[in-house]
Amino acid sequence: MLTINIICVGKLKEKFFKDAIDEYSKRLSKYCKLNIIELPDEKIPEKTNPNIESEIKTKECNNIINHIKKDSYVISLDLTGKQLSSEEFSKNIENISMQSSQITFIIGGSLGLTDKVLSMSNQKICFSKMTFPHQLIRVFLLEQIFRAFKISNGETYHR
Repeated sequence: MLTINIICVGKLKEKFFKDAIDEYSKRLSKYCKLNIIELPDEKIPEKTNPNIESEIKTKECNNIINHIKKDSYVISLDLTGKQLSSEEFSKNIENISMQSSQITFIIGGSLGLTDKVLSMSNQKICFSKMTFPHQLIRVFLLEQIFRAFKISNGETYHR
């Protein structure tokens, strides 16, 4: 069975996000082994500058790197990534699962990901050029992974 790891920076605070994550986690248990690794986010001071932001991003990303499993296929969510339709995303997961038993998705903190993390990634994808809270992107990702399995298995799911 395919293992899907989601490494994300920041804790979920809102109950409605937690409920959505729990629901999709339960639905996905039929298709894959799911691991969600929540890493702490660094506090961003009121007054900041590029050096401080770079230090924060580096700390968060070094922590991400420490949690990437060696043989995993890594997909980072990044604004510079490729946008895929749900069908393309489904085919992508299907193709990856032929060569790897685990896929790791990375959702960085509010400052994004370092070039080091991005260069370690096998792929970069982008859900939208719009800005969304990281907690919501986690829900989007789980929903799209669930949809991808439904598509791959020829099962009906709302369009």
